Amino acid sequence: MGKFYESVIRPVMFRQDAESAHELGVSFLRTLGHLPWICRLMEARHLRPPQTNPIRLFGLDFPNRVGLAAGMDKNAVFWPAAAAFGFGHVEIGTVTFHRQPGNPRPRVFRYPDEEAVINQLGFNNEGAERVAERIRKQSRVVKRSIPLGVNIGKSKKVPIEEAAEDYLKSFDMLADYADYFTINVSSPNTPELRKLQGSEFLPELLGAIARANQDRSESQNKQRLPILVKIAPDLTYPEIDSILETVLELKFDGIIATNTTLSRPGAFAEIEQEGGLSGRPLDHLTTDIIRYIRLSTNGELPIIGVGGIMDAKSAGEKMAAGADLVQIYTGFIYRGPFFPRQLAWALSHSHRDWV
Repeated sequence: MGKFYESVIRPVMFRQDAESAHELGVSFLRTLGHLPWICRLMEARHLRPPQTNPIRLFGLDFPNRVGLAAGMDKNAVFWPAAAAFGFGHVEIGTVTFHRQPGNPRPRVFRYPDEEAVINQLGFNNEGAERVAERIRKQSRVVKRSIPLGVNIGKSKKVPIEEAAEDYLKSFDMLADYADYFTINVSSPNTPELRKLQGSEFLPELLGAIARANQDRSESQNKQRLPILVKIAPDLTYPEIDSILETVLELKFDGIIATNTTLSRPGAFAEIEQEGGLSGRPLDHLTTDIIRYIRLSTNGELPIIGVGGIMDAKSAGEKMAAGADLVQIYTGFIYRGPFFPRQLAWALSHSHRDWV
């Protein structure tokens, strides 16, 4: 199926501009999500590798190690179909409290020779209230078979000094529908967002979210939600150390490493297109950061590795470096709908077979 996709389906999709092709794929997956009996049949074949147990991480059971990264299902429209293709978890968003259109089109650019994408989407989404209402309605008819993560970010129109309040509004709106949250402070396409990774803002932001999470648990007698932080690949190691110190002090549940990069390695040195670069060029950079985080925390902080996973080898290298789970996005575009199943089966083998 993978070869058929790459030789027949992908060339047809790539004749369209990148965002139109994305919207077509989302429409197909959304339609499939309205056919739960087909999804259940596909899940039985694709979701759990044979003779394996679920992976237990921050209080959740993951049927396999491969998830869908945030950015593809921004508005929670097709997550009910994700498990049918072998995704062991799915992360929707990035969702902001205020509905926003994102940056002007064109804003997604493919580079097939390098198996890469540059995007400058800018957190285009329908807003936390509408996304929460959609998940609420979906959950009435869809039995959730994989963990659903909700990735939240800062609304563009909100000043950075008011970021904590903005994130809290999204958290409060969506908390009843998430299995875990990801705090996105690392997208390169929202002005000043990456400043939230620094010591001036991050402790206040994460502290406010930690308190809200604890208050929700105590006042509503609900289980505390796992919360992760998604970081950029362009940080220095001292900057990563500062983030890890805050994350560990506040007892957050993990790190997602990493978001897209503003660097332009290799063939991209002469490309002036603005935005975050994803795909194969990000592979080794992300793996190095995963390894650094694992060593710096003595393996005590769970890591989800994302960035540059285009085959089983690149996924396995992230696992060997210290990731507990991986996520894909650009690899899904280039390798096709059953790429997550392929990776999940490969990562279910023994450690020595990963790389």
